[in-house]
Amino acid sequence: MDVTSDPNLMVGGFGLGLLVLAALWQLIAWVREAPPTPDPWDAEVEQKLQDPETQQICHRCMTPQESGAWFCKHCGAAVGPYNNLMPFLNVFSEGEVFRNGISHRFRNRPFIAVGYFLITAGFLVGLMMDYPLVTVGIFSFAAVGYWVSVLRNLKRPADRQEPAETHGSQPS
Repeated sequence: MDVTSDPNLMVGGFGLGLLVLAALWQLIAWVREAPPTPDPWDAEVEQKLQDPETQQICHRCMTPQESGAWFCKHCGAAVGPYNNLMPFLNVFSEGEVFRNGISHRFRNRPFIAVGYFLITAGFLVGLMMDYPLVTVGIFSFAAVGYWVSVLRNLKRPADRQEPAETHGSQPS
């Protein structure tokens, strides 16, 4: 029996669709009416953040950065304002994210680990569409090794400190 030939199923589908739209509308209204959260800093800090003369710092090691820098000279993190928009530099930003998954630099949360699994699984699915099975098999072994490393990183003790960065020169 075809769904389009039964008027009861068609009316039920429209009703279900309207219920989903009404629930979505209520969710949007609830989010829009939520009270704004206050900034965690005062007006003086906000003014300093908006000042163009304020020196930028690395998000990982808090080293002051030169104007126009793309990568931190101390730890190698991507710090440029447009790194994720430039195709060549975007690769380095993505590599930093994947390295952080196995090198004790992401918050110890299962939700974040699931994100790492989904990203690598999506990468493997994309490979299956474009490359031969042998290549996909090799990358599958690499992905499993990466997943094991992420799980090992997730199970690390919470009080364990990160090793000191040894890239480049020490901050002065």
